[in-house]
Amino acid sequence: MSKSQPHKARKRFGQNFLHDHGVIRRIVACIGPKKGQRLVEIGPGKGALTEGIISITERMDVVELDRDLIPILKVNLFRFPELTVHEADAMKFDFTSLCTNDEIIRVVGNLPYNISTPLIFHLLSQAHVIADMHFMLQKEVVDRLAARPGDNLYGRLSVMAQYYCSVESLFIVGPESFDPAPKVDSAIVRMTPHKTLPYPVDNIKMLEDMVRIGFQQRRKTLRNNYKGVLDNEDFLALNIDPTLRPERLDVEEFVRIANYVLKKEA
Repeated sequence: MSKSQPHKARKRFGQNFLHDHGVIRRIVACIGPKKGQRLVEIGPGKGALTEGIISITERMDVVELDRDLIPILKVNLFRFPELTVHEADAMKFDFTSLCTNDEIIRVVGNLPYNISTPLIFHLLSQAHVIADMHFMLQKEVVDRLAARPGDNLYGRLSVMAQYYCSVESLFIVGPESFDPAPKVDSAIVRMTPHKTLPYPVDNIKMLEDMVRIGFQQRRKTLRNNYKGVLDNEDFLALNIDPTLRPERLDVEEFVRIANYVLKKEA
């Protein structure tokens, strides 16, 4: 690996630089990059993971917000002329702009904890151009993404992620693998967008609204949370028990509610 130049991690960017070469090799093995594939890394930092990937693919795009890191990245990876650096905020970046000639991209990144959830929602809105995503995230976020109905961590993020993708928690990474060391464990997650949605919704905004309303008060029943939206007759028509709490519903049932309410309001 290239020798990194000094750079003090910045709290406002949520920077924790991965330096454990064993973990880096394991992540690259999980991603399984192949020559010629279009991989995009969010927040490459000093290029530790970037180098492991571009050594195989020979080309790569990276999206980096911290302009002071960009010259360090270019020096560390000067051997790779096919590295394209986009100085941009990944939260606002149009990933579809990289997909010329119907190209599909693969997205990777060690995502800052403070923006990981909204950033994932931003990427899910562009899932149609993404083959898969491999992220390092706070372990609790990965647990929420992969949670199943009935789990304590199952919620809005679980439902929306699993509407678009199959989600696999791969392995845990301890704080000692980073500089500076975070206060929590991290984990690697693989998210693979469905080629065909198993439960297509008629209106995605309606699904987002129904999931948000459903989970706004987790300890309350569906009857309470959907008061003014669904009555007892509606729950009967939907074949959903109104005395359940929201974490008991699976993706298909939330889709059913969204499609029903859309028709009801038409």
